[in-house]
Amino acid sequence: MITAFAVAPVVLVTLLIGLRGVAAMRTTSDFLVASRRVSPLLNSAAVSGEYLSAASFLGVAGLVVKDGIGALWYPVGFTAGYIAMLALVAAPMRRSGALTVPDFAEARLASPALRKLAAVVVLVISGLYLVPQFRTAGLVLSVVGEQPYWVGVVIAGAAVSITLVLGGMRAATYVQAFQFFFKLLLFIVPAVWLLTQVGPQVREEALHPVEFTHFHQDTAVTFRVPVTLEVPPGAALREPDGTVTPLPEGEWQVPGGRAVVFPAGAPAPDLAGETAPGGPGWQRPLLDLEETGYPLLGTLSVLAATMLGTMGLPHVLMRFHTSPDGRAARRTAVLTVALLSVFYLFPWIYGVLGRVLVPHLYLSGATDTAVVALPAQVDTGAWGTFFTGLLTAGAFAAFLATSLGLVLVASGAISHDLVPGGLRQLRVAVVGAATVVVLLALPAFSFDAGTLVTWGFTVAAATFCPLLVLGIWWRGLTVPGALSGVTVGLLASTGAFTLTLFEPPVSGWLAILLAQPAPWAVPLAFAVMIVVSLFGRPPPWAAAAMLRLHLDENRHSLIADRHAVARDLGHSSWSARRSSAVRRITRRLVR
Repeated sequence: MITAFAVAPVVLVTLLIGLRGVAAMRTTSDFLVASRRVSPLLNSAAVSGEYLSAASFLGVAGLVVKDGIGALWYPVGFTAGYIAMLALVAAPMRRSGALTVPDFAEARLASPALRKLAAVVVLVISGLYLVPQFRTAGLVLSVVGEQPYWVGVVIAGAAVSITLVLGGMRAATYVQAFQFFFKLLLFIVPAVWLLTQVGPQVREEALHPVEFTHFHQDTAVTFRVPVTLEVPPGAALREPDGTVTPLPEGEWQVPGGRAVVFPAGAPAPDLAGETAPGGPGWQRPLLDLEETGYPLLGTLSVLAATMLGTMGLPHVLMRFHTSPDGRAARRTAVLTVALLSVFYLFPWIYGVLGRVLVPHLYLSGATDTAVVALPAQVDTGAWGTFFTGLLTAGAFAAFLATSLGLVLVASGAISHDLVPGGLRQLRVAVVGAATVVVLLALPAFSFDAGTLVTWGFTVAAATFCPLLVLGIWWRGLTVPGALSGVTVGLLASTGAFTLTLFEPPVSGWLAILLAQPAPWAVPLAFAVMIVVSLFGRPPPWAAAAMLRLHLDENRHSLIADRHAVARDLGHSSWSARRSSAVRRITRRLVR
Protein backbone atom coordinates (compact mmCIF):
# COMPACT_ATOMS: atom_id res chain seq x y z
CA MET A 1 0.00 0.00 0.00
CA ILE A 2 2.77 2.45 0.98
CA THR A 3 4.75 1.41 -2.08
CA ALA A 4 1.86 2.23 -4.43
CA PHE A 5 1.07 5.49 -2.60
CA ALA A 6 4.69 6.69 -2.59
CA VAL A 7 6.36 5.30 -5.70
CA ALA A 8 3.64 5.21 -8.35
CA PRO A 9 3.02 9.01 -8.45
CA VAL A 10 6.77 9.73 -8.61
CA VAL A 11 7.31 7.29 -11.48
CA LEU A 12 4.20 8.53 -13.32
CA VAL A 13 5.17 12.22 -13.05
CA THR A 14 8.71 11.37 -14.14
CA LEU A 15 7.45 9.65 -17.27
CA LEU A 16 4.98 12.44 -18.09
CA ILE A 17 7.69 15.09 -17.78
CA GLY A 18 9.91 12.93 -19.94
CA LEU A 19 7.38 13.25 -22.76
CA ARG A 20 8.12 17.00 -22.91
CA GLY A 21 11.47 16.30 -24.46
CA VAL A 22 10.24 14.09 -27.30
CA ALA A 23 9.22 16.77 -29.80
CA ALA A 24 12.34 18.92 -29.31
CA MET A 25 14.92 16.12 -29.55
CA ARG A 26 16.45 15.97 -33.01
CA THR A 27 20.20 16.54 -32.62
CA THR A 28 23.14 15.31 -30.57
CA SER A 29 23.07 18.42 -28.41
CA ASP A 30 19.31 18.02 -27.89
CA PHE A 31 19.91 14.58 -26.42
CA LEU A 32 23.11 15.25 -24.43
CA VAL A 33 23.02 18.98 -23.49
CA ALA A 34 19.42 20.15 -24.24
CA SER A 35 20.62 22.44 -27.09
CA ARG A 36 22.55 24.60 -24.53
CA ARG A 37 19.52 26.74 -23.76
CA VAL A 38 18.85 25.97 -20.09
CA SER A 39 18.58 29.06 -17.82
CA PRO A 40 20.81 29.30 -14.69
CA LEU A 41 17.89 28.95 -12.23
CA LEU A 42 16.42 25.89 -13.94
CA ASN A 43 19.88 24.44 -14.44
CA SER A 44 20.92 24.94 -10.80
CA ALA A 45 17.70 23.28 -9.61
CA ALA A 46 18.41 20.38 -11.99
CA VAL A 47 22.04 20.12 -10.81
CA SER A 48 20.86 20.14 -7.18
CA GLY A 49 18.16 17.56 -7.89
CA GLU A 50 20.71 15.36 -9.63
CA TYR A 51 23.26 15.80 -6.87
CA LEU A 52 20.90 14.94 -4.00
CA SER A 53 21.25 11.22 -4.49
CA ALA A 54 20.36 8.32 -2.24
CA ALA A 55 23.66 8.98 -0.47
CA SER A 56 22.43 12.48 0.43
CA PHE A 57 18.71 11.93 1.03
CA LEU A 58 19.18 8.78 3.12
CA GLY A 59 22.90 8.10 3.42
CA VAL A 60 24.02 11.17 5.39
CA ALA A 61 21.46 10.57 8.15
CA GLY A 62 22.40 6.87 8.14
CA LEU A 63 26.08 7.75 8.52
CA VAL A 64 25.26 10.02 11.47
CA VAL A 65 23.39 7.13 13.16
CA LYS A 66 26.30 4.76 12.59
CA ASP A 67 29.42 6.94 12.78
CA GLY A 68 28.32 10.00 14.76
CA ILE A 69 28.18 13.75 14.21
CA GLY A 70 31.51 13.74 12.35
CA ALA A 71 29.67 12.25 9.34
CA LEU A 72 28.35 15.75 8.63
CA TRP A 73 31.72 16.48 6.98
CA TYR A 74 30.39 14.56 3.96
CA PRO A 75 27.78 17.22 3.00
CA VAL A 76 30.35 19.94 3.76
CA GLY A 77 32.62 18.40 1.14
CA PHE A 78 29.77 17.79 -1.33
CA THR A 79 28.73 21.45 -1.25
CA ALA A 80 32.20 23.00 -1.03
CA GLY A 81 33.18 21.14 -4.20
CA TYR A 82 30.92 23.46 -6.19
CA ILE A 83 32.93 26.48 -5.01
CA ALA A 84 36.09 24.93 -6.47
CA MET A 85 34.16 24.07 -9.62
CA LEU A 86 32.85 27.64 -9.83
CA ALA A 87 36.35 29.11 -9.54
CA LEU A 88 38.29 26.69 -11.76
CA VAL A 89 36.16 24.73 -14.20
CA ALA A 90 32.57 25.85 -14.88
CA ALA A 91 32.96 28.74 -17.32
CA PRO A 92 36.05 27.47 -19.27
CA MET A 93 34.42 24.08 -19.78
CA ARG A 94 31.31 25.71 -21.24
CA ARG A 95 33.41 27.95 -23.50
CA SER A 96 35.20 24.89 -24.90
CA GLY A 97 32.02 23.91 -26.75
CA ALA A 98 32.46 20.22 -25.87
CA LEU A 99 29.53 17.93 -25.17
CA THR A 100 31.32 15.56 -22.76
CA VAL A 101 34.55 15.38 -20.76
CA PRO A 102 36.11 12.99 -23.34
CA ASP A 103 35.12 15.55 -26.02
CA PHE A 104 37.09 18.22 -24.16
CA ALA A 105 40.06 15.92 -23.58
CA GLU A 106 40.46 15.07 -27.26
CA ALA A 107 39.84 18.60 -28.46
CA ARG A 108 42.32 20.15 -26.01
CA LEU A 109 45.16 17.73 -26.84
CA ALA A 110 44.06 16.12 -30.16
CA SER A 111 44.46 12.60 -28.80
CA PRO A 112 41.87 9.89 -29.62
CA ALA A 113 43.60 7.62 -27.09
CA LEU A 114 43.01 10.16 -24.32
CA ARG A 115 39.37 10.39 -25.39
CA LYS A 116 38.88 6.63 -25.05
CA LEU A 117 40.67 6.56 -21.70
CA ALA A 118 38.44 9.39 -20.44
CA ALA A 119 35.36 7.48 -21.63
CA VAL A 120 36.48 4.42 -19.64
CA VAL A 121 36.91 6.61 -16.55
CA VAL A 122 33.36 7.95 -17.09
CA LEU A 123 32.02 4.39 -17.12
CA VAL A 124 33.92 3.48 -13.92
CA ILE A 125 32.63 6.56 -12.06
CA SER A 126 29.09 6.03 -13.35
CA GLY A 127 29.11 2.39 -12.27
CA LEU A 128 30.33 3.19 -8.74
CA TYR A 129 27.72 5.94 -8.42
CA LEU A 130 24.76 4.17 -10.08
CA VAL A 131 24.83 0.81 -8.32
CA PRO A 132 24.20 2.38 -4.86
CA GLN A 133 21.23 4.33 -6.26
CA PHE A 134 19.49 1.23 -7.60
CA ARG A 135 20.55 -0.81 -4.57
CA THR A 136 19.01 1.69 -2.15
CA ALA A 137 15.80 1.79 -4.19
CA GLY A 138 15.45 -1.95 -3.70
CA LEU A 139 16.41 -1.77 -0.02
CA VAL A 140 13.94 1.01 0.85
CA LEU A 141 10.99 -0.70 -0.84
CA SER A 142 11.86 -4.00 0.85
CA VAL A 143 11.94 -2.33 4.29
CA VAL A 144 8.95 0.00 3.91
CA GLY A 145 6.67 -1.95 1.60
CA GLU A 146 7.87 -5.50 2.36
CA GLN A 147 8.53 -5.96 -1.37
CA PRO A 148 11.27 -8.28 -2.66
CA TYR A 149 14.58 -6.44 -3.03
CA TRP A 150 14.61 -6.82 -6.81
CA VAL A 151 11.29 -4.98 -7.28
CA GLY A 152 12.69 -1.56 -6.36
CA VAL A 153 15.82 -2.15 -8.46
CA VAL A 154 13.83 -3.09 -11.56
CA ILE A 155 11.32 -0.22 -11.14
CA ALA A 156 14.18 2.30 -10.87
CA GLY A 157 15.93 0.88 -13.96
CA ALA A 158 12.74 0.85 -16.06
CA ALA A 159 11.68 4.41 -15.10
CA VAL A 160 15.13 5.85 -15.82
CA SER A 161 15.63 4.16 -19.18
CA ILE A 162 12.12 4.98 -20.48
CA THR A 163 12.40 8.66 -19.46
CA LEU A 164 15.80 9.09 -21.14
CA VAL A 165 14.83 7.23 -24.30
CA LEU A 166 11.83 9.55 -24.64
CA GLY A 167 13.37 12.92 -23.83
CA GLY A 168 17.15 12.78 -23.27
CA MET A 169 18.79 15.66 -21.37
CA ARG A 170 15.82 18.00 -21.84
CA ALA A 171 13.51 15.56 -20.07
CA ALA A 172 16.16 14.87 -17.43
CA THR A 173 16.50 18.61 -16.76
CA TYR A 174 12.79 19.15 -16.17
CA VAL A 175 12.53 15.99 -14.05
CA GLN A 176 15.56 16.82 -11.90
CA ALA A 177 14.49 20.45 -11.35
CA PHE A 178 10.99 19.38 -10.34
CA GLN A 179 12.31 16.62 -8.10
CA PHE A 180 14.73 18.93 -6.28
CA PHE A 181 11.91 21.12 -4.93
CA PHE A 182 9.82 17.97 -4.40
CA LYS A 183 12.60 16.39 -2.31
CA LEU A 184 13.26 19.62 -0.43
CA LEU A 185 9.59 19.82 0.60
CA LEU A 186 9.39 16.13 1.50
CA PHE A 187 12.57 16.37 3.60
CA ILE A 188 11.73 19.54 5.55
CA VAL A 189 8.06 18.93 6.41
CA PRO A 190 8.56 15.44 7.98
CA ALA A 191 11.62 16.74 9.88
CA VAL A 192 9.55 19.51 11.49
CA TRP A 193 6.72 17.04 12.20
CA LEU A 194 9.12 14.58 13.85
CA LEU A 195 10.61 17.29 16.08
CA THR A 196 7.15 18.32 17.28
CA GLN A 197 5.96 14.74 17.86
CA VAL A 198 8.87 13.04 19.62
CA GLY A 199 8.47 14.89 22.92
CA PRO A 200 11.01 16.65 25.16
CA GLN A 201 12.62 13.43 26.48
CA VAL A 202 13.62 12.17 23.03
CA ARG A 203 14.87 15.62 22.04
CA GLU A 204 16.97 15.72 25.20
CA GLU A 205 18.40 12.24 24.49
CA ALA A 206 19.14 13.24 20.89
CA LEU A 207 21.21 16.22 22.04
CA HIS A 208 22.89 14.29 24.88
CA PRO A 209 23.46 10.80 23.43
CA VAL A 210 23.75 7.72 25.60
CA GLU A 211 25.29 4.54 24.20
CA PHE A 212 22.80 2.03 22.78
CA THR A 213 23.10 -0.84 25.26
CA HIS A 214 19.53 -2.15 25.85
CA PHE A 215 16.35 -2.63 23.84
CA HIS A 216 13.59 -0.35 25.16
CA GLN A 217 10.86 -2.48 23.59
CA ASP A 218 10.47 -5.73 21.67
CA THR A 219 12.57 -5.05 18.54
CA ALA A 220 12.47 -7.02 15.30
CA VAL A 221 15.72 -7.09 13.28
CA THR A 222 16.14 -8.68 9.86
CA PHE A 223 19.75 -9.50 8.99
CA ARG A 224 19.85 -9.14 5.20
CA VAL A 225 23.58 -9.94 5.08
CA PRO A 226 25.72 -12.24 7.27
CA VAL A 227 27.12 -10.43 10.33
CA THR A 228 29.17 -11.23 13.42
CA LEU A 229 27.72 -10.00 16.72
CA GLU A 230 29.42 -9.80 20.12
CA VAL A 231 26.78 -11.02 22.55
CA PRO A 232 26.94 -9.61 26.14
CA PRO A 233 25.81 -11.53 29.22
CA GLY A 234 22.02 -11.68 29.63
CA ALA A 235 21.13 -11.23 25.93
CA ALA A 236 18.10 -13.15 24.70
CA LEU A 237 15.66 -13.72 21.82
CA ARG A 238 11.88 -13.82 21.82
CA GLU A 239 10.58 -16.90 20.04
CA PRO A 240 7.44 -16.85 17.83
CA ASP A 241 5.41 -18.44 20.66
CA GLY A 242 6.38 -15.58 23.00
CA THR A 243 8.93 -17.43 25.13
CA VAL A 244 12.36 -15.88 25.78
CA THR A 245 15.49 -17.89 24.88
CA PRO A 246 18.89 -16.84 26.34
CA LEU A 247 21.77 -16.28 23.91
CA PRO A 248 25.21 -17.72 24.74
CA GLU A 249 27.80 -15.05 25.54
CA GLY A 250 30.52 -14.42 22.94
CA GLU A 251 30.58 -14.21 19.15
CA TRP A 252 27.39 -15.05 17.23
CA GLN A 253 27.53 -15.63 13.46
CA VAL A 254 24.14 -14.58 12.07
CA PRO A 255 23.39 -15.83 8.54
CA GLY A 256 21.95 -13.45 5.94
CA GLY A 257 18.16 -13.44 5.69
CA ARG A 258 17.46 -14.36 9.33
CA ALA A 259 14.84 -12.36 11.25
CA VAL A 260 14.87 -12.27 15.07
CA VAL A 261 13.07 -10.40 17.86
CA PHE A 262 15.00 -9.07 20.84
CA PRO A 263 12.83 -8.73 23.98
CA ALA A 264 12.39 -5.43 25.82
CA GLY A 265 15.05 -4.84 28.46
CA ALA A 266 17.56 -7.32 26.99
CA PRO A 267 21.18 -6.15 26.49
CA ALA A 268 21.92 -5.20 22.86
CA PRO A 269 24.71 -7.10 21.07
CA ASP A 270 27.53 -5.11 19.47
CA LEU A 271 28.46 -5.36 15.81
CA ALA A 272 31.99 -6.78 15.70
CA GLY A 273 34.52 -4.01 15.09
CA GLU A 274 31.96 -1.20 15.38
CA THR A 275 31.07 1.23 18.15
CA ALA A 276 27.38 1.30 19.06
CA PRO A 277 25.43 4.51 18.27
CA GLY A 278 25.88 7.06 21.03
CA GLY A 279 29.07 5.39 22.28
CA PRO A 280 32.23 7.22 23.34
CA GLY A 281 33.15 9.86 20.81
CA TRP A 282 29.83 9.72 18.93
CA GLN A 283 29.53 13.51 19.21
CA ARG A 284 33.14 14.19 18.27
CA PRO A 285 33.48 16.93 15.63
CA LEU A 286 35.82 14.87 13.43
CA LEU A 287 35.22 11.58 11.62
CA ASP A 288 37.20 8.64 13.03
CA LEU A 289 37.09 6.24 10.08
CA GLU A 290 37.35 2.54 10.89
CA GLU A 291 37.93 3.46 14.56
CA THR A 292 41.64 3.88 13.77
CA GLY A 293 42.31 6.73 16.17
CA TYR A 294 43.27 9.26 13.46
CA PRO A 295 40.14 11.47 13.23
CA LEU A 296 41.88 14.45 11.61
CA LEU A 297 43.38 12.33 8.83
CA GLY A 298 40.05 10.55 8.31
CA THR A 299 38.16 13.84 8.02
CA LEU A 300 40.70 15.36 5.62
CA SER A 301 40.55 12.22 3.47
CA VAL A 302 36.77 12.47 3.14
CA LEU A 303 36.95 16.21 2.40
CA ALA A 304 39.62 15.71 -0.28
CA ALA A 305 37.57 13.00 -1.99
CA THR A 306 34.24 14.83 -1.90
CA MET A 307 35.50 18.35 -2.75
CA LEU A 308 37.90 17.42 -5.55
CA GLY A 309 35.63 14.61 -6.74
CA THR A 310 32.73 17.00 -7.25
CA MET A 311 34.92 18.95 -9.68
CA GLY A 312 35.41 15.82 -11.78
CA LEU A 313 31.98 14.18 -11.75
CA PRO A 314 31.08 13.73 -15.43
CA HIS A 315 27.30 14.00 -15.01
CA VAL A 316 27.70 17.31 -13.14
CA LEU A 317 30.17 18.65 -15.72
CA MET A 318 27.80 17.75 -18.54
CA ARG A 319 25.14 19.90 -16.85
CA PHE A 320 27.31 23.02 -17.28
CA HIS A 321 27.43 22.35 -21.01
CA THR A 322 23.67 22.99 -21.11
CA SER A 323 24.22 26.68 -20.18
CA PRO A 324 24.03 29.27 -22.99
CA ASP A 325 27.52 30.66 -22.15
CA GLY A 326 30.31 30.75 -19.56
CA ARG A 327 28.71 33.48 -17.46
CA ALA A 328 25.49 31.44 -17.18
CA ALA A 329 27.57 28.41 -16.16
CA ARG A 330 29.10 30.42 -13.29
CA ARG A 331 25.68 31.65 -12.18
CA THR A 332 24.47 28.07 -12.22
CA ALA A 333 27.30 27.04 -9.87
CA VAL A 334 26.55 29.92 -7.44
CA LEU A 335 22.83 29.12 -7.30
CA THR A 336 23.61 25.43 -6.84
CA VAL A 337 25.71 26.14 -3.74
CA ALA A 338 22.81 28.14 -2.26
CA LEU A 339 20.19 25.46 -2.99
CA LEU A 340 22.33 22.59 -1.65
CA SER A 341 23.14 24.57 1.50
CA VAL A 342 19.42 24.82 2.31
CA PHE A 343 18.92 21.06 1.89
CA TYR A 344 21.92 20.05 3.99
CA LEU A 345 20.57 21.93 7.02
CA PHE A 346 18.25 18.96 7.75
CA PRO A 347 20.00 15.53 7.54
CA TRP A 348 21.44 15.91 11.06
CA ILE A 349 17.89 16.09 12.48
CA TYR A 350 17.10 12.64 11.08
CA GLY A 351 20.51 11.36 12.22
CA VAL A 352 20.27 12.37 15.89
CA LEU A 353 16.63 11.25 16.15
CA GLY A 354 17.52 7.97 14.46
CA ARG A 355 20.18 7.28 17.08
CA VAL A 356 17.52 7.48 19.79
CA LEU A 357 14.56 5.86 18.01
CA VAL A 358 16.03 3.26 15.60
CA PRO A 359 19.60 2.55 16.82
CA HIS A 360 19.11 -1.20 16.22
CA LEU A 361 19.35 -0.62 12.45
CA TYR A 362 23.13 -0.58 12.79
CA LEU A 363 23.02 -4.28 13.80
CA SER A 364 21.70 -5.28 10.38
CA GLY A 365 23.68 -2.67 8.42
CA ALA A 366 20.45 -0.92 7.35
CA THR A 367 21.12 2.57 8.74
CA ASP A 368 20.45 3.91 5.23
CA THR A 369 16.76 3.30 5.95
CA ALA A 370 16.70 5.29 9.22
CA VAL A 371 15.00 8.29 7.56
CA VAL A 372 12.00 6.30 6.28
CA ALA A 373 11.81 4.18 9.46
CA LEU A 374 11.44 7.15 11.85
CA PRO A 375 7.76 8.18 11.31
CA ALA A 376 6.45 4.70 12.22
CA GLN A 377 8.48 4.81 15.45
CA VAL A 378 6.87 8.12 16.43
CA ASP A 379 3.28 7.44 15.37
CA THR A 380 1.91 3.97 14.58
CA GLY A 381 -1.31 5.44 13.21
CA ALA A 382 -2.33 7.16 10.00
CA TRP A 383 0.05 10.10 10.35
CA GLY A 384 3.04 7.80 10.74
CA THR A 385 2.01 5.90 7.61
CA PHE A 386 1.43 9.17 5.74
CA PHE A 387 4.86 10.61 6.51
CA THR A 388 6.54 7.27 5.82
CA GLY A 389 4.94 7.42 2.38
CA LEU A 390 6.13 10.99 1.83
CA LEU A 391 9.73 10.17 2.75
CA THR A 392 9.66 7.04 0.61
CA ALA A 393 8.44 9.14 -2.32
CA GLY A 394 11.25 11.64 -1.72
CA ALA A 395 13.81 8.87 -1.50
CA PHE A 396 12.61 7.32 -4.76
CA ALA A 397 12.73 10.72 -6.42
CA ALA A 398 16.37 10.95 -5.26
CA PHE A 399 17.21 7.62 -6.89
CA LEU A 400 15.56 8.61 -10.16
CA ALA A 401 16.97 12.16 -10.42
CA THR A 402 20.58 11.05 -9.87
CA SER A 403 20.25 7.94 -11.99
CA LEU A 404 18.92 9.96 -14.95
CA GLY A 405 22.10 12.00 -15.20
CA LEU A 406 24.41 9.05 -14.62
CA VAL A 407 22.77 6.74 -17.15
CA LEU A 408 22.78 9.61 -19.66
CA VAL A 409 26.50 10.27 -19.20
CA ALA A 410 27.31 6.54 -19.34
CA SER A 411 25.35 6.06 -22.55
CA GLY A 412 27.07 9.15 -23.98
CA ALA A 413 30.46 7.62 -23.16
CA ILE A 414 29.50 4.42 -24.96
CA SER A 415 27.70 5.75 -28.03
CA HIS A 416 29.34 9.16 -28.44
CA ASP A 417 32.92 8.66 -27.19
CA LEU A 418 33.81 4.97 -27.59
CA VAL A 419 31.65 3.87 -30.55
CA PRO A 420 30.35 6.89 -32.50
CA GLY A 421 26.71 6.56 -33.40
CA GLY A 422 23.46 8.42 -33.91
CA LEU A 423 20.26 8.95 -32.00
CA ARG A 424 19.15 5.33 -32.29
CA GLN A 425 22.47 4.05 -30.94
CA LEU A 426 22.29 6.49 -28.03
CA ARG A 427 18.84 5.21 -27.10
CA VAL A 428 20.03 1.61 -27.33
CA ALA A 429 23.02 2.54 -25.14
CA VAL A 430 20.65 4.03 -22.53
CA VAL A 431 18.68 0.77 -22.29
CA GLY A 432 21.88 -1.29 -22.27
CA ALA A 433 23.52 0.81 -19.54
CA ALA A 434 20.40 0.68 -17.33
CA THR A 435 20.17 -3.10 -17.79
CA VAL A 436 23.80 -3.64 -16.82
CA VAL A 437 23.42 -1.49 -13.70
CA VAL A 438 20.28 -3.41 -12.67
CA LEU A 439 22.20 -6.70 -13.02
CA LEU A 440 25.08 -5.28 -10.94
CA ALA A 441 22.74 -3.87 -8.26
CA LEU A 442 20.84 -7.14 -7.70
CA PRO A 443 23.72 -8.88 -5.86
CA ALA A 444 25.06 -5.64 -4.34
CA PHE A 445 22.61 -5.17 -1.46
CA SER A 446 25.34 -5.95 1.12
CA PHE A 447 27.49 -2.98 0.01
CA ASP A 448 27.29 0.30 1.89
CA ALA A 449 25.84 3.03 -0.36
CA GLY A 450 27.99 5.76 1.18
CA THR A 451 31.17 3.75 0.64
CA LEU A 452 30.53 3.10 -3.05
CA VAL A 453 29.56 6.71 -3.74
CA THR A 454 32.69 7.97 -1.96
CA TRP A 455 34.75 5.64 -4.14
CA GLY A 456 33.14 7.22 -7.21
CA PHE A 457 34.12 10.66 -5.92
CA THR A 458 37.68 9.46 -5.28
CA VAL A 459 38.12 8.11 -8.83
CA ALA A 460 36.82 11.42 -10.22
CA ALA A 461 39.21 13.36 -7.97
CA ALA A 462 42.24 11.29 -9.00
CA THR A 463 41.55 11.37 -12.75
CA PHE A 464 39.36 14.19 -14.11
CA CYS A 465 40.27 16.78 -11.48
CA PRO A 466 43.98 16.91 -12.54
CA LEU A 467 43.08 16.62 -16.23
CA LEU A 468 40.60 19.51 -16.11
CA VAL A 469 42.60 21.82 -13.83
CA LEU A 470 45.84 21.43 -15.80
CA GLY A 471 44.06 21.27 -19.16
CA ILE A 472 42.29 24.56 -18.46
CA TRP A 473 45.00 26.46 -16.56
CA TRP A 474 48.38 25.14 -17.79
CA ARG A 475 49.43 25.45 -21.40
CA GLY A 476 52.35 23.06 -20.85
CA LEU A 477 50.16 19.94 -20.56
CA THR A 478 51.07 17.29 -23.15
CA VAL A 479 49.37 14.15 -24.43
CA PRO A 480 51.82 11.73 -22.70
CA GLY A 481 51.48 13.70 -19.49
CA ALA A 482 47.67 13.61 -19.55
CA LEU A 483 47.57 9.90 -20.44
CA SER A 484 50.06 9.02 -17.70
CA GLY A 485 48.37 11.09 -15.01
CA VAL A 486 44.84 9.80 -15.70
CA THR A 487 46.09 6.20 -15.88
CA VAL A 488 48.03 6.47 -12.62
CA GLY A 489 45.09 8.13 -10.85
CA LEU A 490 42.68 5.46 -12.07
CA LEU A 491 44.95 2.56 -11.11
CA ALA A 492 45.87 4.05 -7.72
CA SER A 493 42.28 4.73 -6.63
CA THR A 494 40.69 1.52 -7.95
CA GLY A 495 43.66 -0.55 -6.78
CA ALA A 496 43.26 0.76 -3.21
CA PHE A 497 39.54 -0.04 -3.24
CA THR A 498 40.14 -3.55 -4.57
CA LEU A 499 42.75 -4.20 -1.89
CA THR A 500 40.31 -2.95 0.77
CA LEU A 501 37.74 -5.58 -0.28
CA PHE A 502 40.19 -8.33 0.75
CA GLU A 503 40.44 -6.81 4.25
CA PRO A 504 44.26 -6.71 4.53
CA PRO A 505 45.71 -6.83 8.09
CA VAL A 506 46.54 -3.12 8.34
CA SER A 507 45.52 -0.56 10.94
CA GLY A 508 45.99 3.08 11.91
CA TRP A 509 46.76 5.72 9.30
CA LEU A 510 47.61 3.10 6.68
CA ALA A 511 44.06 1.66 6.91
CA ILE A 512 42.60 5.14 6.34
CA LEU A 513 44.80 5.86 3.32
CA LEU A 514 43.81 2.49 1.85
CA ALA A 515 40.07 2.98 2.36
CA GLN A 516 40.16 6.68 1.36
CA PRO A 517 43.10 7.08 -1.05
CA ALA A 518 42.30 10.62 -2.23
CA PRO A 519 45.00 12.34 -0.05
CA TRP A 520 47.79 10.53 -1.92
CA ALA A 521 46.17 9.44 -5.21
CA VAL A 522 45.23 12.99 -6.28
CA PRO A 523 48.68 14.57 -5.66
CA LEU A 524 50.27 11.54 -7.33
CA ALA A 525 48.16 12.01 -10.48
CA PHE A 526 48.96 15.77 -10.55
CA ALA A 527 52.69 15.08 -10.09
CA VAL A 528 52.86 12.42 -12.81
CA MET A 529 50.92 14.64 -15.22
CA ILE A 530 53.25 17.61 -14.62
CA VAL A 531 56.57 15.71 -14.58
CA VAL A 532 55.84 13.72 -17.76
CA SER A 533 54.63 16.88 -19.53
CA LEU A 534 57.86 18.70 -18.63
CA PHE A 535 59.77 16.16 -20.73
CA GLY A 536 57.72 16.95 -23.83
CA ARG A 537 56.42 19.90 -25.83
CA PRO A 538 52.85 21.17 -25.59
CA PRO A 539 50.69 21.31 -28.75
CA PRO A 540 51.39 24.41 -30.91
CA TRP A 541 47.84 25.64 -30.38
CA ALA A 542 48.05 25.49 -26.56
CA ALA A 543 48.37 29.27 -26.05
CA ALA A 544 45.44 30.00 -28.38
CA ALA A 545 43.37 27.35 -26.61
CA MET A 546 44.08 29.04 -23.26
CA LEU A 547 42.78 32.34 -24.63
CA ARG A 548 39.69 30.69 -26.00
CA LEU A 549 38.90 28.99 -22.67
CA HIS A 550 39.34 32.11 -20.53
CA LEU A 551 38.25 35.09 -22.66
CA ASP A 552 34.67 36.22 -22.22
CA GLU A 553 32.47 35.13 -25.13
CA ASN A 554 31.40 38.69 -25.95
CA ARG A 555 35.02 39.87 -26.02
CA HIS A 556 36.44 37.28 -28.36
CA SER A 557 33.41 37.47 -30.60
CA LEU A 558 34.63 40.96 -31.59
CA ILE A 559 37.81 39.54 -33.07
CA ALA A 560 36.44 36.37 -34.57
CA ASP A 561 34.30 35.58 -37.53
CA ARG A 562 30.79 36.21 -36.31
CA HIS A 563 29.27 33.52 -38.42
CA ALA A 564 31.86 31.00 -37.32
CA VAL A 565 31.50 31.91 -33.64
CA ALA A 566 27.73 31.61 -33.78
CA ARG A 567 28.10 28.10 -35.11
CA ASP A 568 28.30 25.90 -32.06
CA LEU A 569 29.04 22.23 -31.90
CA GLY A 570 25.88 21.87 -29.89
CA HIS A 571 23.79 22.68 -32.94
CA SER A 572 25.34 20.13 -35.23
CA SER A 573 23.00 17.56 -36.72
CA TRP A 574 22.81 13.96 -35.68
CA SER A 575 24.24 12.92 -39.01
CA ALA A 576 27.54 14.66 -38.21
CA ARG A 577 30.18 12.17 -37.23
CA ARG A 578 31.92 12.41 -33.90
CA SER A 579 35.35 12.90 -35.48
CA SER A 580 34.20 15.97 -37.38
CA ALA A 581 32.60 17.30 -34.23
CA VAL A 582 35.90 17.03 -32.37
CA ARG A 583 37.69 18.79 -35.23
CA ARG A 584 35.23 21.65 -34.92
CA ILE A 585 35.91 21.92 -31.19
CA THR A 586 39.64 21.91 -31.87
CA ARG A 587 39.29 24.64 -34.50
CA ARG A 588 37.19 26.61 -32.03
CA LEU A 589 39.88 26.34 -29.37
CA VAL A 590 42.71 27.41 -31.68
CA ARG A 591 40.86 30.03 -33.72
